[in-house]
Amino acid sequence: MTGLVIATEDELSEAVAKRLAADVAPSLAVTHTLRRNGFGYLKSKMANWCQMALHQPVFLLTDLDRLACPAELLRQWCGALNPPANLLLRVAVREVEAWLLADHVALRDLLGPRGRFPASPDELPDPKAELLRLASRHASREVKADLVKQTGAMASQGIGYNARLTHWVQNHWQPERAAECSLSLRKARARLREMALRIGQG
Repeated sequence: MTGLVIATEDELSEAVAKRLAADVAPSLAVTHTLRRNGFGYLKSKMANWCQMALHQPVFLLTDLDRLACPAELLRQWCGALNPPANLLLRVAVREVEAWLLADHVALRDLLGPRGRFPASPDELPDPKAELLRLASRHASREVKADLVKQTGAMASQGIGYNARLTHWVQNHWQPERAAECSLSLRKARARLREMALRIGQG
């Protein structure tokens, strides 16, 4: 069994990447998870990820944020580097929250049945803001307290945001179902499956 390294921006992205790996390529056992807050750490270590991927597969997940397209991000991050085949860099458009919003069935478990969820979350300019808006309007008091910031708080979300959504991703969110509404997630699943098959772990 081949080990998989997962490198992400934050706790929530790590949970999503691990869930994807378990769903698409369960024989790729996750041996290391590497993350710090924000994309700067991931971008600054591109040469390290390339070197690491010569020895074992690396799954790098980041957000597109305000860049025009994933191709632009790849150009900025890779520069003159020639990433090896076993470095899988995937970009959530525009944020990993778009992938969460794409699973409407699981969203009803989290936020209740009354919300109108986006049909094409990849097209949202700010998926996280949309998730918080839906939570503030439709979630139970307990869920809302975790996800939505209190009045006057400096953070953009509630203090239980990552813990609540990480648990939900692990236990309710279904990548295959979500991929029906998210092209960037669909591509990520396909590339992860291709890598697993290529190294004989599919």
